[in-house]
Amino acid sequence: MGKPRTIYTCKQCGYQTPKWFGRCAECKEWDTLVESKGSKASRPGADAAPIQLSHVRTDRGEVRLRVGIGELDRCLGGGLVSGSLTLVGGDPGVGKSTLLLMALDAFARRGLRTLYISAEESAQQVRLRAERLGIVGDELFILADTDLDKALAAAETLQPKVLVLDSVQTLYSSRLDGVPGAVTQVREVASRAMAFAKGRGVPTILVGHVTKQGGLAGPKTLEHLVDTVIYFEGEGRTQLRCLRSTKNRFGSTGELGFFEMTGAGLQEVPDASARLLAERCAGAPGTAVIAALEGTRAVLAEVQALVGQPTPATPTRKVVGLDKARLSMVLAVLGKAGLPVHDRDVFLSAAGGVRLAEPATDLAVAAAVASSLIDRPLDAHTVVFGEVGLAGEVRSTPQMAARLKEAQRHGFRHVIAPRAAVKSAPKGIVVTPVRSLAEALAALGLRT
Repeated sequence: MGKPRTIYTCKQCGYQTPKWFGRCAECKEWDTLVESKGSKASRPGADAAPIQLSHVRTDRGEVRLRVGIGELDRCLGGGLVSGSLTLVGGDPGVGKSTLLLMALDAFARRGLRTLYISAEESAQQVRLRAERLGIVGDELFILADTDLDKALAAAETLQPKVLVLDSVQTLYSSRLDGVPGAVTQVREVASRAMAFAKGRGVPTILVGHVTKQGGLAGPKTLEHLVDTVIYFEGEGRTQLRCLRSTKNRFGSTGELGFFEMTGAGLQEVPDASARLLAERCAGAPGTAVIAALEGTRAVLAEVQALVGQPTPATPTRKVVGLDKARLSMVLAVLGKAGLPVHDRDVFLSAAGGVRLAEPATDLAVAAAVASSLIDRPLDAHTVVFGEVGLAGEVRSTPQMAARLKEAQRHGFRHVIAPRAAVKSAPKGIVVTPVRSLAEALAALGLRT
């Protein structure tokens, strides 16, 4: 171990420098460098030697452990991969610990030994939650401690099949200076967790907090280290919870899983479309149903718009669950199509607490805004999707066959979509192909 030296680490991005500066040279944030003690890096081992890629053994293949919770398995790409490191982030109280405790119980019920490291709650608190959830597995072990060295030593002794560290911001290593949650401590916890997972072949899950801006707290390198990043999202006003995969080295990104928080814990919502449309106001002006795609999953959701009266002041634009930049573009295209809203307040929302970020929402947003503007409802059995270009053209979107099948499964008989969707139309559903936004508005009966 080299002589300790003083280094300054950026709390925002993890950049390190031997001198203090008022502004981080990497992320350009002000007053984010904090002092910490470090040691000189050791030289790489002399026995480290590269080998030919063709000589790397792949006879074991990819070993996955299915959790048994369908919505979680979907976001993981089919289950936990042996030796993988997964990061689960979310707001306080959203249900991260509850979800992972249920996952460990599912493994324990199949006879697989699991270990839950709780650095935020005592063993008694975790036991009380487990009793409320009906968890009594004999193969589920718990250690309530904030010392990373003790946690990994316990894992070495117990040799679990799955390990959970809750959370990466509250665990600390005595090898380094700094309080739990400091940039150096978070990096150390994540690095040693990764070394344990890869070296022992044990799927390891880290729990992470999020900032006010919705990103994971700690250095950005934390997300680069792990194999999978999953966000657990939910609004305080609804019991619906969304599990979203933003990074997955072993599966597709953007996968979405739905849960509902109940008195007995989290319950899966396998039919997300039915849940999102359960309280739909059919026949009300300003609403449109979209067939959205989240990862490989087609989901029906309701887009709601409210257009106010002309105002001499700067018009308000409020967006919940959709992309505000795309709304501005759609409003400009609507104005060129003869439906100007430049002097009106516009409020837009994806009902049910879901977030829709793909370009295919453009046509549904335009339909909802036009419906509210002229106070004319859309047909209750019509689904709308398609990307709108700046010239007013309607462009194709991925996985149109899956979107149409989901619409048909829920009883919708008519779809307004790009021209290419006609080739994928199943029997029993009518697809009206449109080339432009003007054609779409005419097909929906929204032309003034």
